[in-house]
Amino acid sequence: MAVKSVSIRMEEEMLEKLGYVAEYEGRSVNSHVLVLIRQSIKMFEAEHGIIEGTIPPYDNVKPPRKV
Repeated sequence: MAVKSVSIRMEEEMLEKLGYVAEYEGRSVNSHVLVLIRQSIKMFEAEHGIIEGTIPPYDNVKPPRKV
């Protein structure tokens, strides 16, 4: 599975608040964003049906560790 990068722009205050929530949840900002994306996909699929693909939205998609 290929892991892709995405860059987003947001206000500094929003990033700080996102970092606060992520830290509270014991996650990095990147991991927290992935959680939010998975939740969004799961909610969409619950309302509109499964989107074709091989990775369920509840899977924890992380790049493999470098050895």
